[in-house]
Amino acid sequence: MPIIRPKIRILDDDHKKLILSEAKSILETQGVFIENRQATEIFDQLGINHEEERYFIPSDLIDECLNSVPHQITLFDREGEEHITLKDDQVHFDPGSAAIFILDENTREIREGQSKDFIRFSKVVEQLKYIEAQSTALIYQDVPKDAQDWHRLYLALSNCYKPIVTGTFRKESFSIMREILLACRTSEDDLARKPLAIFDACPSPPLKWSDLTTQSLIDAAKSMIPSEFVSMPLAGASAPITLIGSITQHCAECLAGVVIVQLARQGAPLIWGGSPAVFDMKHGTTPMGAIETMMINLGDIEMGKFLKIPTHAYMSLSDSKMPDSQAGFEAGMGALLGALGGINMISGPGMLDFESTQSIEKLIIDNEIVGMVKRFIEGIEDYGTPFASEILKDYEDKEELLSHPSTLKYFRKELFLPSPIIDRMTRHSWREQGSKSARKRAKDEASKLLNNPSVKPINESLQNQLNKIASTYIK
Repeated sequence: MPIIRPKIRILDDDHKKLILSEAKSILETQGVFIENRQATEIFDQLGINHEEERYFIPSDLIDECLNSVPHQITLFDREGEEHITLKDDQVHFDPGSAAIFILDENTREIREGQSKDFIRFSKVVEQLKYIEAQSTALIYQDVPKDAQDWHRLYLALSNCYKPIVTGTFRKESFSIMREILLACRTSEDDLARKPLAIFDACPSPPLKWSDLTTQSLIDAAKSMIPSEFVSMPLAGASAPITLIGSITQHCAECLAGVVIVQLARQGAPLIWGGSPAVFDMKHGTTPMGAIETMMINLGDIEMGKFLKIPTHAYMSLSDSKMPDSQAGFEAGMGALLGALGGINMISGPGMLDFESTQSIEKLIIDNEIVGMVKRFIEGIEDYGTPFASEILKDYEDKEELLSHPSTLKYFRKELFLPSPIIDRMTRHSWREQGSKSARKRAKDEASKLLNNPSVKPINESLQNQLNKIASTYIK
């Protein structure tokens, strides 16, 4: 066992209690806008006070709903095998969803994505050891607009076995996406017991759950499919400029989501997540790589953990337009801070330009970052005393410890051994191999991965089922 798991915290318990109390007060006195008719009918049946679409949620109802939220979620892969669990401080990564551009690693140009780009991206994700979930990462334009939601899920599951973070932009898409998920399971009960997908749902800041996102919460809850809140307070624009004010707003928006989900179906799984940002006063942008954005994320996650709910955040991404040094340090800082915060699902590897762009090169580099981060949070192991003295006694015999039994026994456990993406060669060897940058090495690695066979090929019968569903709904 490690001596201690490295952690970071930015809120003390007193402030968590204050934030929670104020968030409840906001929902009870200022209310939340809810546009969805199914949700408002449920609220009206309970006699919750409202002024048109603004509902005032009482604190006792919030507490009741919090009590029925599951404290952990286990995700299964396409074939129904247990894959990852979101609980406690267990940390997992996915590439993030719904970028609208791809950075072409061959032309080095940012362009609109096509379905073939998404297929390539999914095939790479399948082979990356430390990216444990996939996502509907890229919106592509070569299918009809009304098919885009479910078609991304169809292609993702056709090309990668890992569980998936997805979502809908059309209310009509959910039933088709559910049908696709059911094709991977034996029954509705089997899908509920072995969830394959997480559905993102984004409230609109400040304090509004739209018709679409609320419907997603209700539909997912009825099928016991996990919903992941992606609350997006923008500090200084659609949320208070103070970091603690944005954390409080995020808490209120997520608490409203908790109530919607639990009233739709008690015990339905959900994830306390978000993609907040600070507003850049100079450029009018939403920097995801800003340190203050990361601080808001950490505060949000601490509130989720305070409530014992699985957590999510968008971190390990960059606002840079290419996989350069800025992309490296923003992704590295975000991944490390997120892992130290114990975030259960971190979205962002591969993403550039304010979440708008996916890059296979960055994704491959980020996989190495995540590997290092996972090693870091394993902490330092205590193998028993003495720690060094007995080993050092043996140094006198050979004047080296490379061949020492302890080195041979522990070096693979103690050391993170990176892939060739990370340059640890001598300068001479680096020159002999072409003096390549990390980006060039990642591009070369992408070519190799894309030529590899699938890690876990899809069953032919399942592929035929998915193809049949796609051919039924494509226009």
